[in-house]
Amino acid sequence: MGFQIHSSNETELIDGCLRQNHRAQQQLYQRYAGKMYAVCCRYVKDRAQAEDVLVMAFTKLFNRISQYKGEGSFEGWVRRIMVNESLSYLRKHKNMYLETDIEAAEFEPDYQKLENELEASDLLKLIESLPVGYRTVFNLYAIDGYNHQEIAAQLGISENTSKSQLSRARAYLQKKLTEWNHESIQKTS
Repeated sequence: MGFQIHSSNETELIDGCLRQNHRAQQQLYQRYAGKMYAVCCRYVKDRAQAEDVLVMAFTKLFNRISQYKGEGSFEGWVRRIMVNESLSYLRKHKNMYLETDIEAAEFEPDYQKLENELEASDLLKLIESLPVGYRTVFNLYAIDGYNHQEIAAQLGISENTSKSQLSRARAYLQKKLTEWNHESIQKTS
């Protein structure tokens, strides 16, 4: 990994945080809180709990900022802390592996129509509706780019369980997209 060049403003904020300067911590928080809150919300469904996770993650970030060595993106490093804290919260509250049975989709969704009508916010709501275990693996794999080996290590599960959870998440989403598509067709008929 090579050294990543940062904007002087980001570097100054990191340096200020290393010196435990509260103003630099506040500015760093303001810079990343919105994006990182969205990351936490992808894992922790309840908004107030996601906000608690965000605060705990920033506390850890400020305590461990000396561990950031300037390799790779700082935002990526911050994101990893947010994901880890979200996973820690889910493990602590023992609601990680709730599963529901999935009925097979009756027909294939009209993806062309879905692409034209489905908003990103609708898709995020569908992902949010996933059971916790499915949502966690789906987010780690499809959104945050972890592979099954990394997911298994993070969650303390086997790679096959990770693959199974992802497969079930995709089937669940396909079923929900089919239902959404069906409702959409009935509204226009």
